Amino acid sequence: MLSEAPRGTDRDDPDRDDPDRDDRGRYDRGRDDRRRDDRGRGDRRGRPWRSTQDQREAMVLAVIAVGALAVVAMWWTNTPAGSLHTFADRATAAGRISALLGTYLILVQVVLMARLPWLDRLVGTDRLAGWHRSNGQYTIVLLVAHTLFTIWGYAAADHRAVTTETARLMRSYPDVLAATAGLGLLVMVGITSARAARRRLRYETWYFLHLYTYIAIALSFSHQLATGNEFITHPTNRYLWGALYIVVFGLLVWYRAAVPIRDAFRYRLRVEAVHAESADAVSVYVTGRDLARMGAESGQFFRWRFLERHSWWEAHPFSLSVAPNPQWLRITAKGVGDHSQALRHVRPGTRVMAEGPYGNLTARRRTRRRVLLIAGGVGITPLRAMIEDLPGGPGDITLLYRATTEQDLLFRSELENLAIARRMTVRYLLGRREQKPNPLGARSLRHHVPDVAQRDVYLCGPTGMMDIAAKSLRSLGVARSQIHRERFEL
Repeated sequence: MLSEAPRGTDRDDPDRDDPDRDDRGRYDRGRDDRRRDDRGRGDRRGRPWRSTQDQREAMVLAVIAVGALAVVAMWWTNTPAGSLHTFADRATAAGRISALLGTYLILVQVVLMARLPWLDRLVGTDRLAGWHRSNGQYTIVLLVAHTLFTIWGYAAADHRAVTTETARLMRSYPDVLAATAGLGLLVMVGITSARAARRRLRYETWYFLHLYTYIAIALSFSHQLATGNEFITHPTNRYLWGALYIVVFGLLVWYRAAVPIRDAFRYRLRVEAVHAESADAVSVYVTGRDLARMGAESGQFFRWRFLERHSWWEAHPFSLSVAPNPQWLRITAKGVGDHSQALRHVRPGTRVMAEGPYGNLTARRRTRRRVLLIAGGVGITPLRAMIEDLPGGPGDITLLYRATTEQDLLFRSELENLAIARRMTVRYLLGRREQKPNPLGARSLRHHVPDVAQRDVYLCGPTGMMDIAAKSLRSLGVARSQIHRERFEL
């Protein structure tokens, strides 16, 4: 089912006096051209070079890879030439290498989710979350491999059964028992983070289970220094390794604890009003002081902590659903979890802490004059805010809003007013998820937006919906660099 919002006339256009528009009301492409050079090269008139998303990601991954090589070099310089003759030697060496790389990746894991603003701007929260999931799997595999290779190598060297050697290591080697408990906690966190298990857990349960990662790191740290050959015989390595832990956890404490507390006193955020948008969605209006200093952009989100008796310890991500302004901010959430449902009962005057802004789904990623926005369900929230700020003339902006029924549409009156004011196209694609043909299939997208290959496309909504839309867009010739997405299921 398809419905379309009205489109406006010149007198409805608040941007008709925009200096970036020419005398016939067309949008001057100069400003967009300045945004467009996102292909990794400067232009011929000397504009500064601008990196692409792929290049920024490659740069961060290269830094991580250099760190991994440095860790392997610690093992290499501590391994005498010709010392890997027997199977026991080689198995033990594999255990040492996997231990060093696994513990290094644990620190990478902490950095990826330490909410570093500069890293978030460089790569984007969505991509960091994806790396965090993958890196967690690599970490667990390496640490399990360390355990198995070490036991196997020691058993071969001592000519003992694997079970006998395991019991001896647990009893005789310092901090092995604590490290084993830490590994067990990491495996538990990994299992509960798998998609199948994640779907069955409440966000609050999953979050608290994730905190066991820090206990696991603490339990294993002393084992590394007490038994690792690279640290026992090389004090410099020992100091550098300890310093690396201090820096990483210093960043974690600063950005996840100190900065939010500082900002709470700086901005003095409070709930101004709570408004029901639908039967299961609610908007919360937040006021404060010096809000412009927060540096938020349309499309971004904060992690919100409402300081009430039963929820002050929980921080949840919600996108801004209106372009940020110096007087107030608005977030909108659908009641899919305990915290989202509780927002309906937040009292005006409640103090608020907001960590952020985070997210890379902003106009800064735009490379083309024309833009297509594709939203699904509550994923409309960041795109609703972006519509206010995206530069564009008549016909430059199109929104496709996927929902099951008309009752599931959020901000319908606001979107139709914006359609008139911005002279943009808004289309509602209604129907059940299993509807055939899919409203976001290639044929449907080409029908609604014939020039889609010449547009930037912003996607936000459930993961399955975005995967279908992205596949359709790629089949229609939309370059990967033109597709910008943010998962609403972090």
